[in-house]
Parts: sequence; C-alpha cells; structure tokens
Amino acid sequence: MSTEPQSFEILLVPDHIQNLRGQSAADRALRSAVVEATGEQGATGYPRYRGQGVEADIDPSTRTVEALLVDGAELDYGLIAMIAPERGRGGR
Repeated sequence: MSTEPQSFEILLVPDHIQNLRGQSAADRALRSAVVEATGEQGATGYPRYRGQGVEADIDPSTRTVEALLVDGAELDYGLIAMIAPERGRGGR
C-alpha cells in the first residue's frame, strides 16, 4: 500500500516575488491546478501527477516539483511551480 499523496495543488507564481508581505503564495498564483496521481513513474524517477492541463513529476517526501508541463509545454520563463501548503494540517 502506497503512502504517497494521491493529489497536490500546484501553484504557478512569478519568480520575482521575493517577499509575500503576509500574503500566501496562493494569493499571488497566476494559475493553480489540482493534479492526481497517475500510478506512473516520470522520467525523473518520481511519481507522475496529472490534471487541469498540468503534468508533473513530484517528489512526495519533499513536496518538490521535479518536472512540469503546462498545457503540453515547459513552464514559461519567470514562473516557478510550487506545491500549495496542505490545508488543515497545521500549515505543514
């Protein structure tokens, strides 16, 4: 039985944002997508997740996006992908 999360919310935020000044990354996201586990392993060796036009390889232990396609293309320059904080788990 897998203990890996079955879904994540990925946020695409401008790379130049250095200080959120009390705002969450979700408040500054230009796009977000909930991706679900596919059961496949990506080229990076991490589990593949897919949904809402986004396909990502995510390291579930560090919650790091290792590879990403948005609408079939690589991420535009100036944007970064991050996993939204888990809700209802003390901000973890």
